[in-house]
Amino acid sequence: MLQVLASKVMANAESVDYLVIGAGVAGLRAAIELARHGEVLVVTKEALGESNTHYAQGGIAVALSGEEDIALHLQDTEYAGDGLVYRSAAQVLVSEGPLRVEELIAWGTGFDRLNGQLLLAREAAHSLPRILHAHGDATGAEISRSLLAIARQHPRIRFADWTMITNLVAEDGRAVAADLFAPESASLRRIRARAILIASGGAGQVYSDTTNPAVATGDGIALAAQAGAELADMEFYQFHPTALSLPGVPRFLLSEALRGEGAYLRNHSGERFMDRYHPQLELAPRDVVARAIAREGMGANPGESLPVYLDMRHVEGIDLNQRFPGISRFLALHGLSLHRDQIPVRPAAHYLMGGIRTDLDGRTTLRGLYAAGEAACTGVHGANRLASNSLLEGLVFGARAANAILEDGLSLPSVEAHATTPTAPDPIQIEAAITALRTMMWQDAGLLRDRQSLEDGSAKHREISEELSQFAKPEQGSRRLYEAHALVSLAQAILLAAQARTESRGAHFRNDYPKRDDENFRKHSVELNEEIRFEQW
Repeated sequence: MLQVLASKVMANAESVDYLVIGAGVAGLRAAIELARHGEVLVVTKEALGESNTHYAQGGIAVALSGEEDIALHLQDTEYAGDGLVYRSAAQVLVSEGPLRVEELIAWGTGFDRLNGQLLLAREAAHSLPRILHAHGDATGAEISRSLLAIARQHPRIRFADWTMITNLVAEDGRAVAADLFAPESASLRRIRARAILIASGGAGQVYSDTTNPAVATGDGIALAAQAGAELADMEFYQFHPTALSLPGVPRFLLSEALRGEGAYLRNHSGERFMDRYHPQLELAPRDVVARAIAREGMGANPGESLPVYLDMRHVEGIDLNQRFPGISRFLALHGLSLHRDQIPVRPAAHYLMGGIRTDLDGRTTLRGLYAAGEAACTGVHGANRLASNSLLEGLVFGARAANAILEDGLSLPSVEAHATTPTAPDPIQIEAAITALRTMMWQDAGLLRDRQSLEDGSAKHREISEELSQFAKPEQGSRRLYEAHALVSLAQAILLAAQARTESRGAHFRNDYPKRDDENFRKHSVELNEEIRFEQW
Protein backbone atom coordinates (compact mmCIF):
# COMPACT_ATOMS: atom_id res chain seq x y z
CA MET A 1 0.00 0.00 0.00
CA LEU A 2 2.76 2.44 0.92
CA GLN A 3 4.59 1.69 -2.33
CA VAL A 4 1.47 2.40 -4.42
CA LEU A 5 0.90 5.72 -2.64
CA ALA A 6 4.53 6.68 -3.13
CA SER A 7 4.37 6.04 -6.88
CA LYS A 8 1.17 8.09 -7.12
CA VAL A 9 2.78 11.03 -5.35
CA MET A 10 5.79 10.84 -7.66
CA ALA A 11 3.48 10.98 -10.67
CA ASN A 12 2.05 14.29 -9.51
CA ALA A 13 3.38 17.58 -10.84
CA GLU A 14 5.49 19.81 -8.61
CA SER A 15 3.31 21.71 -6.19
CA VAL A 16 3.03 24.98 -4.31
CA ASP A 17 0.15 26.37 -2.28
CA TYR A 18 -0.19 29.58 -4.27
CA LEU A 19 1.20 30.46 -7.68
CA VAL A 20 1.48 34.17 -8.50
CA ILE A 21 2.22 35.17 -12.08
CA GLY A 22 3.86 38.60 -12.12
CA ALA A 23 6.02 40.58 -9.70
CA GLY A 24 4.54 44.05 -10.08
CA VAL A 25 2.58 45.88 -7.40
CA ALA A 26 -0.48 43.59 -7.57
CA GLY A 27 1.47 40.33 -7.57
CA LEU A 28 3.83 41.32 -4.77
CA ARG A 29 1.07 42.71 -2.55
CA ALA A 30 -0.90 39.49 -3.00
CA ALA A 31 2.14 37.29 -2.37
CA ILE A 32 2.88 39.04 0.93
CA GLU A 33 -0.67 38.37 2.09
CA LEU A 34 -0.75 34.76 0.89
CA ALA A 35 2.60 33.90 2.47
CA ARG A 36 1.05 34.23 5.92
CA HIS A 37 -0.89 31.06 5.18
CA GLY A 38 1.21 28.95 2.80
CA GLU A 39 4.07 28.60 0.34
CA VAL A 40 4.05 31.09 -2.53
CA LEU A 41 5.90 30.92 -5.83
CA VAL A 42 6.13 34.23 -7.73
CA VAL A 43 6.99 33.84 -11.40
CA THR A 44 8.40 36.77 -13.34
CA LYS A 45 9.48 36.83 -16.96
CA GLU A 46 12.64 38.86 -16.46
CA ALA A 47 14.63 40.11 -13.49
CA LEU A 48 12.73 41.00 -10.32
CA GLY A 49 11.52 44.56 -10.56
CA GLU A 50 11.16 44.57 -14.37
CA SER A 51 7.46 45.35 -14.69
CA ASN A 52 5.03 48.10 -15.63
CA THR A 53 5.03 49.05 -11.94
CA HIS A 54 8.77 49.78 -12.05
CA TYR A 55 8.37 52.16 -15.01
CA ALA A 56 5.43 54.10 -13.58
CA GLN A 57 6.73 57.69 -13.52
CA GLY A 58 3.43 59.16 -12.44
CA GLY A 59 2.37 58.91 -8.86
CA ILE A 60 -0.24 57.04 -6.90
CA ALA A 61 -3.60 58.74 -6.43
CA VAL A 62 -5.02 58.43 -2.94
CA ALA A 63 -7.54 60.38 -0.89
CA LEU A 64 -5.76 60.96 2.43
CA SER A 65 -7.80 63.98 3.56
CA GLY A 66 -10.95 62.25 4.77
CA GLU A 67 -14.43 61.41 3.53
CA GLU A 68 -14.86 64.49 1.34
CA ASP A 69 -11.62 63.72 -0.49
CA ILE A 70 -12.70 60.09 -0.94
CA ALA A 71 -16.03 61.22 -2.40
CA LEU A 72 -14.26 63.58 -4.82
CA HIS A 73 -11.79 60.84 -5.83
CA LEU A 74 -14.77 58.62 -6.68
CA GLN A 75 -16.38 61.44 -8.63
CA ASP A 76 -13.18 62.12 -10.59
CA THR A 77 -12.73 58.42 -11.35
CA GLU A 78 -16.28 58.15 -12.69
CA TYR A 79 -15.93 61.31 -14.76
CA ALA A 80 -12.72 60.15 -16.42
CA GLY A 81 -14.26 56.73 -17.14
CA ASP A 82 -16.82 58.31 -19.50
CA GLY A 83 -19.98 56.73 -18.13
CA LEU A 84 -18.71 53.17 -17.85
CA VAL A 85 -17.01 52.98 -14.45
CA TYR A 86 -18.43 50.17 -12.29
CA ARG A 87 -19.28 52.25 -9.25
CA SER A 88 -18.89 49.44 -6.72
CA ALA A 89 -15.35 48.78 -7.91
CA ALA A 90 -14.46 52.46 -7.81
CA GLN A 91 -15.85 52.77 -4.28
CA VAL A 92 -13.62 49.90 -3.18
CA LEU A 93 -10.61 51.55 -4.83
CA VAL A 94 -10.97 54.99 -3.29
CA SER A 95 -12.15 53.87 0.18
CA GLU A 96 -9.54 51.12 0.70
CA GLY A 97 -6.75 53.07 -1.00
CA PRO A 98 -5.71 55.13 2.05
CA LEU A 99 -5.24 52.00 4.17
CA ARG A 100 -3.06 50.36 1.53
CA VAL A 101 -0.90 53.45 1.02
CA GLU A 102 -0.45 53.92 4.77
CA GLU A 103 0.63 50.28 4.83
CA LEU A 104 3.22 51.04 2.14
CA ILE A 105 4.56 53.97 4.15
CA ALA A 106 4.87 51.75 7.21
CA TRP A 107 6.83 49.27 5.08
CA GLY A 108 9.37 51.92 4.19
CA THR A 109 8.16 53.40 0.91
CA GLY A 110 9.78 56.82 0.57
CA PHE A 111 7.21 59.19 -0.88
CA ASP A 112 8.31 62.78 -1.48
CA ARG A 113 7.78 65.21 1.39
CA LEU A 114 8.03 68.95 1.98
CA ASN A 115 8.86 70.09 5.51
CA GLY A 116 8.04 66.60 6.74
CA GLN A 117 4.58 66.52 5.13
CA LEU A 118 3.64 64.28 2.20
CA LEU A 119 3.85 66.29 -1.01
CA LEU A 120 0.60 66.11 -2.97
CA ALA A 121 0.50 66.96 -6.68
CA ARG A 122 -2.33 67.33 -9.16
CA GLU A 123 -2.70 65.51 -12.47
CA ALA A 124 -5.19 65.49 -15.33
CA ALA A 125 -8.91 65.17 -14.48
CA HIS A 126 -8.27 65.30 -10.70
CA SER A 127 -10.30 67.98 -8.92
CA LEU A 128 -7.55 68.63 -6.35
CA PRO A 129 -3.96 67.60 -5.50
CA ARG A 130 -3.92 63.99 -4.26
CA ILE A 131 -1.00 62.39 -6.14
CA LEU A 132 1.95 61.05 -4.17
CA HIS A 133 5.30 60.78 -5.93
CA ALA A 134 8.60 59.23 -5.00
CA HIS A 135 11.97 60.60 -6.11
CA GLY A 136 10.09 62.99 -8.39
CA ASP A 137 9.28 60.69 -11.28
CA ALA A 138 10.19 57.21 -9.99
CA THR A 139 7.13 56.33 -7.93
CA GLY A 140 6.63 52.87 -9.41
CA ALA A 141 10.26 51.95 -8.89
CA GLU A 142 10.13 53.00 -5.22
CA ILE A 143 6.92 51.06 -4.54
CA SER A 144 8.37 48.03 -6.30
CA ARG A 145 11.56 48.32 -4.22
CA SER A 146 9.72 48.44 -0.90
CA LEU A 147 7.37 45.55 -1.73
CA LEU A 148 10.25 43.43 -3.00
CA ALA A 149 12.19 44.10 0.20
CA ILE A 150 9.28 42.76 2.27
CA ALA A 151 8.67 39.78 -0.04
CA ARG A 152 12.32 38.75 -0.19
CA GLN A 153 12.50 38.60 3.59
CA HIS A 154 9.57 36.23 3.86
CA PRO A 155 10.64 32.58 4.22
CA ARG A 156 7.53 31.27 2.44
CA ILE A 157 7.92 33.35 -0.74
CA ARG A 158 10.08 31.95 -3.53
CA PHE A 159 10.82 33.61 -6.85
CA ALA A 160 11.33 32.13 -10.29
CA ASP A 161 12.77 34.95 -12.40
CA TRP A 162 13.53 34.74 -16.12
CA THR A 163 10.62 32.32 -16.30
CA MET A 164 7.30 32.60 -18.10
CA ILE A 165 3.98 30.79 -18.00
CA THR A 166 3.14 29.10 -21.30
CA ASN A 167 -0.05 27.23 -20.45
CA LEU A 168 -2.79 27.11 -17.83
CA VAL A 169 -4.15 23.65 -17.10
CA ALA A 170 -7.90 23.51 -16.44
CA GLU A 171 -9.78 20.40 -15.37
CA ASP A 172 -13.53 20.18 -14.67
CA GLY A 173 -13.94 23.95 -14.78
CA ARG A 174 -11.05 24.70 -12.44
CA ALA A 175 -7.54 26.02 -13.06
CA VAL A 176 -5.26 23.48 -11.44
CA ALA A 177 -1.74 24.02 -12.76
CA ALA A 178 0.52 26.02 -15.03
CA ASP A 179 3.45 25.17 -17.28
CA LEU A 180 6.63 27.17 -16.66
CA PHE A 181 9.23 27.83 -19.34
CA ALA A 182 12.79 28.85 -18.47
CA PRO A 183 14.57 30.01 -21.65
CA GLU A 184 18.01 29.39 -20.14
CA SER A 185 17.34 25.66 -19.87
CA ALA A 186 14.71 25.65 -22.65
CA SER A 187 12.64 23.35 -20.46
CA LEU A 188 8.95 23.18 -19.56
CA ARG A 189 7.75 21.98 -16.17
CA ARG A 190 4.29 21.82 -14.64
CA ILE A 191 3.39 23.36 -11.25
CA ARG A 192 0.08 22.58 -9.51
CA ALA A 193 -1.40 24.96 -6.95
CA ARG A 194 -4.42 25.52 -4.75
CA ALA A 195 -4.93 28.82 -6.55
CA ILE A 196 -3.31 30.71 -9.41
CA LEU A 197 -3.21 34.51 -9.48
CA ILE A 198 -2.49 36.33 -12.73
CA ALA A 199 -0.91 39.71 -12.06
CA SER A 200 1.19 39.82 -15.22
CA GLY A 201 0.36 43.37 -16.28
CA GLY A 202 -0.87 44.72 -19.58
CA ALA A 203 -0.13 44.25 -23.25
CA GLY A 204 1.29 47.52 -24.59
CA GLN A 205 3.63 45.61 -26.90
CA VAL A 206 0.61 44.75 -29.06
CA TYR A 207 1.13 48.25 -30.51
CA SER A 208 4.23 49.48 -32.33
CA ASP A 209 4.23 52.75 -30.37
CA THR A 210 4.04 52.13 -26.63
CA THR A 211 5.38 53.38 -23.33
CA ASN A 212 5.35 49.82 -21.93
CA PRO A 213 8.50 47.75 -21.38
CA ALA A 214 9.27 44.76 -23.58
CA VAL A 215 7.80 42.34 -21.02
CA ALA A 216 4.25 43.71 -21.51
CA THR A 217 3.02 41.18 -24.07
CA GLY A 218 -0.25 40.21 -22.39
CA ASP A 219 0.76 36.60 -21.74
CA GLY A 220 -1.37 36.12 -18.64
CA ILE A 221 -4.50 37.59 -20.23
CA ALA A 222 -4.14 35.44 -23.33
CA LEU A 223 -3.57 32.26 -21.31
CA ALA A 224 -6.61 32.95 -19.13
CA ALA A 225 -8.79 33.36 -22.22
CA GLN A 226 -7.44 30.17 -23.74
CA ALA A 227 -8.18 28.30 -20.49
CA GLY A 228 -11.82 29.45 -20.62
CA ALA A 229 -11.94 32.66 -18.56
CA GLU A 230 -13.96 35.61 -19.81
CA LEU A 231 -12.33 38.87 -20.91
CA ALA A 232 -13.98 42.28 -20.65
CA ASP A 233 -13.63 45.78 -22.14
CA MET A 234 -10.76 44.86 -24.45
CA GLU A 235 -11.57 47.71 -26.85
CA PHE A 236 -10.47 50.27 -24.25
CA TYR A 237 -6.72 50.75 -24.58
CA GLN A 238 -5.50 54.02 -23.17
CA PHE A 239 -3.02 56.01 -25.23
CA HIS A 240 -0.85 58.27 -23.10
CA PRO A 241 -0.89 61.72 -24.71
CA THR A 242 2.75 62.65 -24.21
CA ALA A 243 5.43 60.18 -25.22
CA LEU A 244 8.72 61.57 -26.52
CA SER A 245 8.66 61.68 -30.31
CA LEU A 246 12.17 61.57 -31.75
CA PRO A 247 13.26 59.49 -34.77
CA GLY A 248 14.86 56.24 -33.70
CA VAL A 249 14.21 56.84 -29.99
CA PRO A 250 11.81 54.64 -27.94
CA ARG A 251 8.51 56.25 -26.98
CA PHE A 252 9.75 57.42 -23.59
CA LEU A 253 6.91 58.46 -21.29
CA LEU A 254 6.71 62.14 -20.33
CA SER A 255 4.68 62.02 -17.14
CA GLU A 256 1.26 63.59 -16.70
CA ALA A 257 2.82 65.39 -13.76
CA LEU A 258 4.59 67.72 -16.22
CA ARG A 259 1.20 69.11 -17.22
CA GLY A 260 0.21 69.08 -13.58
CA GLU A 261 3.11 71.49 -12.96
CA GLY A 262 1.92 73.80 -15.73
CA ALA A 263 3.26 72.47 -19.05
CA TYR A 264 1.53 73.72 -22.19
CA LEU A 265 0.85 71.81 -25.39
CA ARG A 266 1.66 73.68 -28.61
CA ASN A 267 1.16 72.78 -32.25
CA HIS A 268 3.62 73.27 -35.11
CA SER A 269 2.65 76.96 -35.30
CA GLY A 270 3.47 77.51 -31.64
CA GLU A 271 -0.20 77.86 -30.64
CA ARG A 272 -1.73 76.41 -27.51
CA PHE A 273 -4.66 74.40 -28.80
CA MET A 274 -6.35 72.56 -25.95
CA ASP A 275 -8.93 75.33 -25.52
CA ARG A 276 -10.50 74.03 -28.74
CA TYR A 277 -11.02 70.58 -27.24
CA HIS A 278 -11.82 70.81 -23.52
CA PRO A 279 -12.39 73.43 -20.78
CA GLN A 280 -9.74 71.77 -18.58
CA LEU A 281 -7.14 72.46 -21.27
CA GLU A 282 -3.95 70.41 -20.76
CA LEU A 283 -5.48 68.76 -17.68
CA ALA A 284 -8.39 67.24 -19.58
CA PRO A 285 -8.87 63.44 -19.42
CA ARG A 286 -6.15 61.49 -21.17
CA ASP A 287 -8.30 60.27 -24.06
CA VAL A 288 -9.29 63.85 -24.94
CA VAL A 289 -5.71 65.13 -24.81
CA ALA A 290 -4.36 62.21 -26.83
CA ARG A 291 -6.89 62.71 -29.64
CA ALA A 292 -6.27 66.46 -29.64
CA ILE A 293 -2.53 65.90 -30.09
CA ALA A 294 -3.19 63.37 -32.85
CA ARG A 295 -5.43 65.79 -34.72
CA GLU A 296 -3.07 68.74 -34.33
CA GLY A 297 -0.31 66.54 -35.71
CA MET A 298 -2.18 65.65 -38.90
CA GLY A 299 -0.85 67.32 -42.01
CA ALA A 300 -2.88 68.49 -45.00
CA ASN A 301 -1.89 65.44 -47.04
CA PRO A 302 -2.49 61.75 -46.18
CA GLY A 303 0.39 60.36 -44.16
CA GLU A 304 1.85 63.78 -43.46
CA SER A 305 2.54 64.51 -39.80
CA LEU A 306 3.27 67.78 -38.03
CA PRO A 307 5.13 68.19 -34.74
CA VAL A 308 3.35 68.83 -31.45
CA TYR A 309 5.30 70.05 -28.45
CA LEU A 310 5.19 70.01 -24.66
CA ASP A 311 6.43 73.36 -23.39
CA MET A 312 7.62 74.16 -19.87
CA ARG A 313 9.86 77.11 -20.69
CA HIS A 314 7.46 79.49 -18.96
CA VAL A 315 7.30 77.55 -15.66
CA GLU A 316 9.01 79.43 -12.85
CA GLY A 317 9.78 78.69 -9.23
CA ILE A 318 10.48 74.97 -9.82
CA ASP A 319 13.79 73.26 -10.49
CA LEU A 320 12.51 70.92 -13.18
CA ASN A 321 15.71 68.86 -13.18
CA GLN A 322 15.22 68.18 -9.48
CA ARG A 323 11.45 67.68 -9.71
CA PHE A 324 11.74 65.28 -12.68
CA PRO A 325 15.24 63.79 -12.46
CA GLY A 326 14.62 60.64 -14.54
CA ILE A 327 12.88 62.51 -17.34
CA SER A 328 15.52 65.26 -17.30
CA ARG A 329 18.36 62.74 -17.55
CA PHE A 330 16.75 60.94 -20.47
CA LEU A 331 16.07 64.18 -22.35
CA ALA A 332 19.64 65.34 -21.74
CA LEU A 333 20.90 62.21 -23.51
CA HIS A 334 19.17 63.58 -26.62
CA GLY A 335 20.22 67.20 -26.19
CA LEU A 336 16.92 68.42 -24.75
CA SER A 337 16.04 70.33 -21.58
CA LEU A 338 12.65 71.00 -19.98
CA HIS A 339 13.84 74.49 -19.02
CA ARG A 340 15.15 75.38 -22.48
CA ASP A 341 13.35 73.40 -25.19
CA GLN A 342 9.97 72.52 -26.56
CA ILE A 343 9.77 68.72 -26.32
CA PRO A 344 8.25 66.86 -29.32
CA VAL A 345 5.47 64.50 -28.22
CA ARG A 346 2.89 62.12 -29.63
CA PRO A 347 0.48 59.57 -28.08
CA ALA A 348 1.54 55.98 -27.42
CA ALA A 349 -0.22 52.87 -26.11
CA HIS A 350 -0.05 52.96 -22.34
CA TYR A 351 -2.68 51.10 -20.30
CA LEU A 352 -5.30 48.42 -20.86
CA MET A 353 -8.57 49.20 -19.08
CA GLY A 354 -9.90 45.76 -20.07
CA GLY A 355 -8.51 42.36 -19.23
CA ILE A 356 -9.55 39.18 -17.46
CA ARG A 357 -13.03 39.70 -16.06
CA THR A 358 -13.12 39.49 -12.27
CA ASP A 359 -15.44 40.25 -9.40
CA LEU A 360 -14.44 42.76 -6.73
CA ASP A 361 -12.24 40.13 -5.07
CA GLY A 362 -10.20 39.01 -8.06
CA ARG A 363 -12.19 35.87 -8.85
CA THR A 364 -12.33 35.15 -12.58
CA THR A 365 -15.05 33.11 -14.28
CA LEU A 366 -12.75 30.06 -14.05
CA ARG A 367 -12.66 28.50 -10.58
CA GLY A 368 -9.21 28.52 -8.98
CA LEU A 369 -8.00 31.34 -11.23
CA TYR A 370 -7.74 34.89 -9.91
CA ALA A 371 -6.48 38.13 -11.46
CA ALA A 372 -5.46 41.58 -10.22
CA GLY A 373 -3.84 44.74 -11.53
CA GLU A 374 -3.69 45.69 -15.18
CA ALA A 375 -4.27 42.09 -16.29
CA ALA A 376 -7.71 42.17 -14.64
CA CYS A 377 -10.91 44.04 -15.46
CA THR A 378 -13.16 44.92 -12.54
CA GLY A 379 -14.69 47.84 -14.43
CA VAL A 380 -12.97 50.28 -12.05
CA HIS A 381 -11.53 52.39 -14.90
CA GLY A 382 -14.52 52.31 -17.20
CA ALA A 383 -13.61 53.50 -20.68
CA ASN A 384 -10.66 55.65 -19.62
CA ARG A 385 -8.40 55.39 -16.55
CA LEU A 386 -8.03 58.37 -14.28
CA ALA A 387 -4.37 59.37 -14.01
CA SER A 388 -2.40 57.60 -11.26
CA ASN A 389 -5.19 55.19 -10.31
CA SER A 390 -3.27 52.18 -11.65
CA LEU A 391 -0.73 51.72 -8.85
CA LEU A 392 -3.54 52.10 -6.33
CA GLU A 393 -5.57 49.50 -8.22
CA GLY A 394 -2.72 46.99 -7.97
CA LEU A 395 -2.36 47.50 -4.23
CA VAL A 396 -6.06 47.39 -3.39
CA PHE A 397 -7.15 44.54 -5.63
CA GLY A 398 -3.94 42.55 -5.14
CA ALA A 399 -4.73 42.41 -1.42
CA ARG A 400 -8.39 41.64 -2.05
CA ALA A 401 -7.55 38.80 -4.45
CA ALA A 402 -5.24 37.25 -1.86
CA ASN A 403 -7.96 37.41 0.78
CA ALA A 404 -10.45 35.80 -1.62
CA ILE A 405 -8.00 32.98 -2.35
CA LEU A 406 -7.61 32.34 1.37
CA GLU A 407 -11.36 32.55 1.95
CA ASP A 408 -12.12 30.07 -0.86
CA GLY A 409 -9.64 27.59 0.63
CA LEU A 410 -9.34 25.29 -2.36
CA SER A 411 -7.50 22.02 -1.87
CA LEU A 412 -4.31 21.11 -3.69
CA PRO A 413 -5.35 19.29 -6.89
CA SER A 414 -3.86 16.09 -8.22
CA VAL A 415 -2.23 16.81 -11.57
CA GLU A 416 0.04 14.58 -13.59
CA ALA A 417 3.60 15.71 -14.06
CA HIS A 418 4.58 17.09 -17.44
CA ALA A 419 8.04 18.10 -18.60
CA THR A 420 9.62 18.58 -22.01
CA THR A 421 12.41 20.42 -23.79
CA PRO A 422 10.99 22.18 -26.86
CA THR A 423 13.15 23.21 -29.80
CA ALA A 424 13.31 26.87 -30.78
CA PRO A 425 11.87 27.85 -34.19
CA ASP A 426 13.34 30.38 -36.63
CA PRO A 427 13.60 33.66 -34.65
CA ILE A 428 13.67 35.83 -37.78
CA GLN A 429 10.25 34.65 -38.93
CA ILE A 430 8.80 35.04 -35.46
CA GLU A 431 10.13 38.58 -35.11
CA ALA A 432 8.84 39.56 -38.55
CA ALA A 433 5.35 38.34 -37.63
CA ILE A 434 5.40 40.28 -34.34
CA THR A 435 6.53 43.47 -36.11
CA ALA A 436 3.79 43.12 -38.72
CA LEU A 437 1.16 42.57 -36.02
CA ARG A 438 2.23 45.57 -33.94
CA THR A 439 2.32 47.85 -37.00
CA MET A 440 -1.13 46.68 -38.06
CA MET A 441 -2.61 47.32 -34.62
CA TRP A 442 -1.19 50.84 -34.49
CA GLN A 443 -2.48 51.69 -37.95
CA ASP A 444 -5.85 49.93 -37.90
CA ALA A 445 -6.93 49.62 -34.25
CA GLY A 446 -5.12 52.49 -32.59
CA LEU A 447 -6.16 55.87 -31.29
CA LEU A 448 -8.64 56.57 -34.13
CA ARG A 449 -10.63 53.69 -35.65
CA ASP A 450 -13.46 53.02 -38.07
CA ARG A 451 -15.20 50.06 -39.70
CA GLN A 452 -12.83 49.94 -42.66
CA SER A 453 -9.64 50.12 -40.61
CA LEU A 454 -10.87 47.43 -38.22
CA GLU A 455 -11.87 45.15 -41.10
CA ASP A 456 -8.48 45.73 -42.74
CA GLY A 457 -6.81 44.96 -39.43
CA SER A 458 -8.79 41.75 -39.03
CA ALA A 459 -7.77 40.59 -42.52
CA LYS A 460 -4.09 41.26 -41.79
CA HIS A 461 -4.49 39.55 -38.42
CA ARG A 462 -5.73 36.37 -40.08
CA GLU A 463 -2.68 36.34 -42.35
CA ILE A 464 -0.28 36.80 -39.44
CA SER A 465 -2.09 34.18 -37.37
CA GLU A 466 -1.89 31.66 -40.20
CA GLU A 467 1.81 32.37 -40.62
CA LEU A 468 2.44 31.73 -36.93
CA SER A 469 0.28 28.61 -36.87
CA GLN A 470 3.13 26.63 -38.43
CA PHE A 471 5.00 27.16 -35.14
CA ALA A 472 2.15 26.01 -32.91
CA LYS A 473 3.49 22.50 -32.57
CA PRO A 474 4.00 21.09 -29.04
CA GLU A 475 7.65 20.31 -29.70
CA GLN A 476 8.44 23.92 -30.64
CA GLY A 477 8.85 26.79 -28.22
CA SER A 478 10.82 29.88 -27.30
CA ARG A 479 10.01 32.93 -25.22
CA ARG A 480 9.49 35.00 -28.35
CA LEU A 481 7.18 32.39 -29.91
CA TYR A 482 5.05 32.22 -26.77
CA GLU A 483 4.88 36.02 -26.72
CA ALA A 484 3.92 36.09 -30.39
CA HIS A 485 0.97 33.77 -29.77
CA ALA A 486 -0.12 35.90 -26.80
CA LEU A 487 0.04 39.10 -28.87
CA VAL A 488 -1.96 37.49 -31.66
CA SER A 489 -4.62 36.41 -29.16
CA LEU A 490 -4.81 39.86 -27.53
CA ALA A 491 -4.93 41.64 -30.90
CA GLN A 492 -7.89 39.53 -31.94
CA ALA A 493 -9.71 40.29 -28.68
CA ILE A 494 -9.18 44.04 -29.16
CA LEU A 495 -10.28 43.94 -32.81
CA LEU A 496 -13.44 41.97 -32.05
CA ALA A 497 -14.51 44.24 -29.19
CA ALA A 498 -13.70 47.42 -31.15
CA GLN A 499 -15.79 46.23 -34.09
CA ALA A 500 -18.72 45.35 -31.84
CA ARG A 501 -18.84 48.72 -30.05
CA THR A 502 -20.32 51.04 -32.67
CA GLU A 503 -19.96 54.24 -30.67
CA SER A 504 -17.16 56.40 -29.29
CA ARG A 505 -16.50 56.32 -25.56
CA GLY A 506 -13.36 57.11 -23.58
CA ALA A 507 -10.27 55.59 -25.15
CA HIS A 508 -12.32 53.88 -27.88
CA PHE A 509 -12.94 56.42 -30.65
CA ARG A 510 -14.52 55.56 -33.99
CA ASN A 511 -14.52 58.14 -36.75
CA ASP A 512 -17.64 56.51 -38.23
CA TYR A 513 -19.51 56.58 -34.88
CA PRO A 514 -18.09 59.71 -33.21
CA LYS A 515 -20.81 60.08 -30.53
CA ARG A 516 -21.49 58.23 -27.31
CA ASP A 517 -24.53 55.95 -27.44
CA ASP A 518 -25.71 55.41 -23.88
CA GLU A 519 -28.95 53.74 -24.94
CA ASN A 520 -27.16 50.80 -26.54
CA PHE A 521 -23.62 50.84 -25.19
CA ARG A 522 -23.54 52.03 -21.61
CA LYS A 523 -22.51 48.47 -20.99
CA HIS A 524 -19.32 46.43 -20.67
CA SER A 525 -18.19 44.14 -23.45
CA VAL A 526 -17.66 40.53 -22.36
CA GLU A 527 -15.71 38.14 -24.55
CA LEU A 528 -15.55 34.35 -24.51
CA ASN A 529 -14.50 32.04 -27.33
CA GLU A 530 -14.35 34.94 -29.82
CA GLU A 531 -17.96 35.94 -29.12
CA ILE A 532 -18.94 39.35 -27.75
CA ARG A 533 -21.90 40.29 -25.60
CA PHE A 534 -22.67 43.52 -23.73
CA GLU A 535 -23.70 43.61 -20.05
CA GLN A 536 -24.54 46.25 -17.49
CA TRP A 537 -22.60 45.92 -14.25
